[in-house]
Amino acid sequence: MLSAAFTKEGYEVHLAENAEKALKIVKEASIHVMFLDLKMPGMNGVELCRKIKKDRPMAIIHAVTGFVSLFELSDCREAGFEDYFTKPVNLKQLYRAADIAFEKMERWKKR
Repeated sequence: MLSAAFTKEGYEVHLAENAEKALKIVKEASIHVMFLDLKMPGMNGVELCRKIKKDRPMAIIHAVTGFVSLFELSDCREAGFEDYFTKPVNLKQLYRAADIAFEKMERWKKR
């Protein structure tokens, strides 16, 4: 659903069904803005965020979850997530978060 929504808004979207595939995509493509589900098969989203931030410290990563009780917001912040969204998500909030993230990336490139 999110892929279709973001594609419709003009974003280039890369999907991964698990964390290992996500790591491969991030290493092969120049992706700096991400939305990660916290509950995935195998490695969870918090651990994935830590791994991505280790290689791409400037990446802007947002957490998305339907399982609020499984992960503490403080764990997400410590792992490097920029923000935290609970399902069902408000698409306008996600679009705004993406816009802000890309604006930050543009400012950072100019420095």
